[in-house]
Amino acid sequence: MVFWNRPVRESALLIAAICMSFSAGSGADSQSPQAQAGQQSSQTPAAARPVGTIKSISGNAITLTTDAGSDVTVQVRDATKLVRIAPGHKDLKEATHLQLADVQPGDRILVRGKLAEDGKSVVAASVIAMKKADIAEKQSRDREEWQKHGFGGLVNGVNAASNTISVALPSAGEKKSVAVHLSKDTILRRYASDSVKFDDAKPASLDQIKPGDQLRARGTRSADGSELAADEIVSGTFRNLAGTISTLDASAGTITVQDLVSKKSITVRITAESQLRKLPAPMAQRIAMRLKETSTEGQSSAPTPSGAGSTANAGQTPKPSGPPSGGSDSGGSGGMGRPGGGGTADLQQMINRMPAATLADLQKGDAVMVVATAGGANGVSTVITLLGGVEPILEASPKSNSSTILSPWSLNSGGGGEAATP
Repeated sequence: MVFWNRPVRESALLIAAICMSFSAGSGADSQSPQAQAGQQSSQTPAAARPVGTIKSISGNAITLTTDAGSDVTVQVRDATKLVRIAPGHKDLKEATHLQLADVQPGDRILVRGKLAEDGKSVVAASVIAMKKADIAEKQSRDREEWQKHGFGGLVNGVNAASNTISVALPSAGEKKSVAVHLSKDTILRRYASDSVKFDDAKPASLDQIKPGDQLRARGTRSADGSELAADEIVSGTFRNLAGTISTLDASAGTITVQDLVSKKSITVRITAESQLRKLPAPMAQRIAMRLKETSTEGQSSAPTPSGAGSTANAGQTPKPSGPPSGGSDSGGSGGMGRPGGGGTADLQQMINRMPAATLADLQKGDAVMVVATAGGANGVSTVITLLGGVEPILEASPKSNSSTILSPWSLNSGGGGEAATP
């Protein structure tokens, strides 16, 4: 998965914010110099503020691949001010001075300067750098923070008056929830409608979070695990599908699933970032037995209300997610979300450890379970996780617990992407 590019966006936002204080009166801009030149008169040198990753360095010239995808040549002069700031720091008073020889390919930089006469390069007045090694270290710390202090689930409700979100934990047994409290410092982000890349997640507001959304949060949990003071939240709307493949188009990378719940044919797109797994028959039988046991134990309990986590919402929202990097979601509360020492997190880890499958491994008539994006402008959802070989599971629990073993955020272990946090 491609979630672990998170620091790219984070460093771009941070470094742009720094530049605001570094050069008051204008904001950061990652457009290409050519695009910026078109916004300036021919008599006035165009200001340029490209942000991106250093591709190469030759002499006093840096080739920068901007976040917009274009390459820019940055000319470093004797008067150019070079400083280094650590990821997470926002004040240039904490920056240290650099020499050009200290800057390396892979480092992230923001350049403040003027468009050169050739219209294709930038003469740098200042370069603010984040070292590649520093970013990697922050990635590791962030991953650890999400593993230790993060959890995921399905939004039950949002109380704007008290800035609280009720989140149902993934559990095949007793239903549990956590009250997530927001403060003015809580960072909220929201996934795009057809992407699960954290790079595509945008700053969000509380009113964008709805019941049925997937949500991951990290912060400080209460002693009993029932509350969490959130430092960071990411949410999104995803789809659950479970049914049989009616058509398969390998050239287009699409399959059509006859969904068991909606009884509709739904076409989904499989990309290089989609996680495909096929359960061996013995594993599928074991999972089916666990679901049957849970169903039997729960017969004496009150039924789950519609919309509170059942796949009656399939085609609209997914089941609660698992932990980042396939880790456990104990959350420090006696294994909440993992009743009896096993459960959803364990199943997700088993799936993540399985060899990857391909579109060629699927056939018409195969039973599959799918977590997908909500869908883009064309209405076609992109597969996040697809699990084949699930006939015994669907027979054991066709309408209730089957999709709890899948998670939009479980893909991180498959592709090493941004899903790692969250």
